[in-house]
Amino acid sequence: MTAPVNGSVTAPVNAFPGIPADPPGGRKAVAVWGIGVAVYFVAVIFRTSLGVAGLDAADRFHVNASALATFSLLQLLVYAGMQIPVGLMVDRLGTKKVLTLGAVLFTVGQLGFALSPSYGMALAARALLGCGDAMTFISVLRLGTRWFPARRGPLMAQLAGLVGMAGNLVSTLVLAPVLHGVGWTAAFAGSAVAGLVVLVPLVLFLRDHPEGHGPAPRTAGASGGFVRRQIRESWAEPGTRLGLWVHFTTQFPAMVFLLLWGMPFLVEAQGLSRTTAGGLLTLVVASNMALGLVYGQIVGRRQSARIPLALGTVGLTALLWAAVLGHPGDRAPMWLLVTLCLVLGGCGPASMIGFDFARPANPAERQGTASGITNMGGFLASMTTLLTVGILLDATGDNYRIAFSTVFVLEAVGVLNILRLRPLALARERERERAHATVPGPAAPPGPVPTEPGRALA
Repeated sequence: MTAPVNGSVTAPVNAFPGIPADPPGGRKAVAVWGIGVAVYFVAVIFRTSLGVAGLDAADRFHVNASALATFSLLQLLVYAGMQIPVGLMVDRLGTKKVLTLGAVLFTVGQLGFALSPSYGMALAARALLGCGDAMTFISVLRLGTRWFPARRGPLMAQLAGLVGMAGNLVSTLVLAPVLHGVGWTAAFAGSAVAGLVVLVPLVLFLRDHPEGHGPAPRTAGASGGFVRRQIRESWAEPGTRLGLWVHFTTQFPAMVFLLLWGMPFLVEAQGLSRTTAGGLLTLVVASNMALGLVYGQIVGRRQSARIPLALGTVGLTALLWAAVLGHPGDRAPMWLLVTLCLVLGGCGPASMIGFDFARPANPAERQGTASGITNMGGFLASMTTLLTVGILLDATGDNYRIAFSTVFVLEAVGVLNILRLRPLALARERERERAHATVPGPAAPPGPVPTEPGRALA
């Protein structure tokens, strides 16, 4: 993937390292990529399974709201903390080894969660699950760039994201009724079988890259200071930092709602049945999948739409939350809750815009690290909100209006940082585009950097 770097000399803009030729794609590529996406699909099911079992978990382990939030908080803490190490691991060890390790860890974590007799053991199981889950997303992105032509990279990433959201849908539509039908242990232990199912083809058939399209070999001196250099140079790019804050500001409202607090809010605060609440959670996921295609097309055609689309989603989300929380009376009308869920569906696609700033700001050899830094943003915001909502619920006697006001605070922090970094990041992006236009040779690298930096990753 990367050409050797001898010391402190930085490669010029037209010296993008890459594989010998563009990968051919084709049926074999689809089959291999499909195995990786299947692993990601199962990981998302396991990740979001607690979202439909929050009330059951509180009863099973006899915990309050803040202790319940710790489940998701710890899982996300591990996930976010693993993003940069996973990006480096994929570059060093290859996709198959990292994805296999991830599948083993999240399967053991899900099974352990099913059998845990105590709160402490259940926490450890969710941490193990989060560690394995963290290894799937960047691995699947790398499979797409290794097996398909560069022009297909953004499309494959977007499709992977849609499959991931389908996993969220499965946890809502399938796991919830199974949980209430057969009980905690049978439901979670049975779902863990899916991890074994995807592990078999992963071990037997997945390959890191097509024959003849492997990464360039490293020289002995190329590894010195690799980790520090990757992180330092990625963070130095304002586009990477802007990507992180876009991801931070846009993703967390929907993730917090789907991952833990949506079901309790709709059932306890809004008086809905679990079936109706589950339908609204499903609506968030369905809206996410539909809007993902819309956002991708808009940004793909007009790069200038990135910031307005991201900030517009943040503003609309804040407006709907304000309308629901500030509605007179104890409960908001159903039409307003439906509208909120439809708008929350735009949070995921908007968060992918963050990758559209980080990707063109970094050359091919830093794409994994830059993606990991960007991907941390939304999960850091989600962790903060999950914990704060739980603490405020306990402190205020389950006052969801006060607890969910946390959303506005984090959105305000994120918007300020987006506005602060936007001018510098866009100026650097224009400089890079002018440099590309003046150098001879190919206008775009054959590696992971797509030819259309405005398209959304997923």
